[in-house]
Amino acid sequence: MSHGLPEFVVRQAEPDDADRIAELYTQLTGNPGVRVLPARIASLGQDANARLFVCEYLGEVCGTALVALCADAMFGRQPFGVVENVVVDDALRGKGVGSLLLRHAEAFCLASDCSKMMLMSGRERDDAHRFFEAAGFTGAVKRAFVKYRRDMALRIDAQAEAEPV
Repeated sequence: MSHGLPEFVVRQAEPDDADRIAELYTQLTGNPGVRVLPARIASLGQDANARLFVCEYLGEVCGTALVALCADAMFGRQPFGVVENVVVDDALRGKGVGSLLLRHAEAFCLASDCSKMMLMSGRERDDAHRFFEAAGFTGAVKRAFVKYRRDMALRIDAQAEAEPV
C-alpha cells in the first residue's frame, strides 16, 4: 500500500522490523532500555483493534506510528483512537513521512467509525506540536495526564500502608 511520494511506502509492521523500530523509539526517547519484541509486532498484526504502521524509504524503515482503538460507551458503539509513538528518523523529518503515517492512522480510525483520535506529545517538543496541529489535531481542547508504571506501584504500596486495617 503506497501513498504520497513514490519512494515512500507505508505498511503494517512485521516482526523483522523490530530492531529498526527499536532504533527509532530510542531516537525519540533517548532510553537505551527500549525493547521491541518481534512476537509483540506479530501479535499487533493480528489485533483488529490496533495497527502498527511503518514507513519505508528505499527499502528501510524510516518512521512508525501506532494506533489503538479503545472501546467507549459514550457514542453507541463508536471507539476512539489513540495514536502513540509517532517517530520519523531524524534524517528524514520534513519530507512527509509523519504526514503519511498519520493519514494511515486516520484512515484506520475512520474505517473503524472512531468518534475521535487523540495523541500526546512531550511538553517541550514544539516542532512536534506544530506538526500535529498542521495535521488537524488541537492541543487547546484537552489536557493530558500520565502516570507511568513505576509510579503506579509506588502509589499502591503507599496507599496500602496508609489505609487502616
